[in-house]
Amino acid sequence: MEKENNVYNVNLINKNQLQITGKGESKLWKKSEVLTQFISPWDTKEPSRIEFRALWDEKHFFFCFTVFDTNIHIDKKDDSIDSINNSDRVELFFRPDESLNPYYCLEMDASARIMDFIAYPDKKFDFNWNWPKKDITVQSSKNERSFIVEGAISLESLEQFNLIKENKIEAGIFRAKYNSDNGIDFEPTWISWVNPNTESPNFHIATSFGVLHLMS
Repeated sequence: MEKENNVYNVNLINKNQLQITGKGESKLWKKSEVLTQFISPWDTKEPSRIEFRALWDEKHFFFCFTVFDTNIHIDKKDDSIDSINNSDRVELFFRPDESLNPYYCLEMDASARIMDFIAYPDKKFDFNWNWPKKDITVQSSKNERSFIVEGAISLESLEQFNLIKENKIEAGIFRAKYNSDNGIDFEPTWISWVNPNTESPNFHIATSFGVLHLMS
């Protein structure tokens, strides 16, 4: 898994400097590497550009998705899991190890609604589990070119779940894009940083993860 193109370096910043607004407007984001290596292995059409950035300080892991798409589908019937699951969103999965027993999923739509759950092998999901609210902040915004999802996760919670080892976090970075030919029936296109090499879309597999390296 330690292939160069599956490792993203997370640069260190001074603590208490980055404010999460949902707009990705902090000048500190210029200190981050920009990850644009996203593919949809199961779809012939190239996905719209995605830029992922991450930084960290002594207290938090910060992330920012910029998705260059203005045709955004959000299921607004309620704030249930089903509604978020049927909306355009970005996703971060974290695992302690390749066994995926367990792993942790954060799926965030363009309205900053969060679908968080703990998962186990063979797509066994526990939606009653939630990332502690005190340990996560997510904000979002839209403009004429893109939507942005920006957030912060406490290092304390990542360590609590055994997700940081030797300054490395094993993570999957994904996007779900919903399209419709008739404006009624929407079907997802699945987009990933790492190619899982599966015949059909599947993020819930060990081969879909890469490494986030917390740089000193």
